[in-house]
Amino acid sequence: MNRPINIRKAIRSFRYAGMGIYSLFRYENNARIHLIACILVVIAGVVLGLSITEWCLITLCVGLVWSAEAINTALEKLADVVSPGYHPAIKDVKDLAAAGVLILAISAVVVGSIIFIPKVLALCGITL
Repeated sequence: MNRPINIRKAIRSFRYAGMGIYSLFRYENNARIHLIACILVVIAGVVLGLSITEWCLITLCVGLVWSAEAINTALEKLADVVSPGYHPAIKDVKDLAAAGVLILAISAVVVGSIIFIPKVLALCGITL
């Protein structure tokens, strides 16, 4: 029943996942936009001195958005293989997957706003 972990298979799986991450950021425009936003958020976080809890929340939001983008991209590529031509159901699937990314991105902006706006206002001498 209990089989040992196959280390070679695990390493191969990590390699495939790494290739997927590389492909996501190399070929997908929206993923690159999220990457640029992430870099700006990290710079702002360092400058504004985020707490450990704030960094955890920002990291979680970034990871969720990137994961949703990867899943959306995978669904779009699969849909294109299944139905290379236009099909209304495939359009709905693609739109719904994109909506999932947008919902998460909006949530990430809200979380970022809750964290960053008070810090920026405090820098300007405005207290809430």
